[in-house]
Formats: sequence, structure tokens, C-alpha cells
Amino acid sequence: MAWKELFSTDIGLLSVFTIGFILAMAVFFIRYFSKKAEEDRRNQGN
Repeated sequence: MAWKELFSTDIGLLSVFTIGFILAMAVFFIRYFSKKAEEDRRNQGN
């Protein structure tokens, strides 16, 4: 019943979208900050 409500009501769909957006943002920020930290490590050696 909870799954049906989650994917069939407006509030449920908004919740799914919000959770997905937050997870995507987390992945983006982790990759972005990791890349920048690696750049800084490489530039400190010069």
C-alpha cells in the first residue's frame, strides 16, 4: 500500500523526485570535491 501511494499521489511523486535529486546532488558534489582536492594535491608539488 505504501509503494502504491508513493508512486501514484502527487506528494509521493514529489518525494521520490526530491530524494532522487538529493542523491544526484550528493554524487555530483563528491565527484567535484574529489577532483578539486586531487588538483590541489598535484599543484602543491610544483
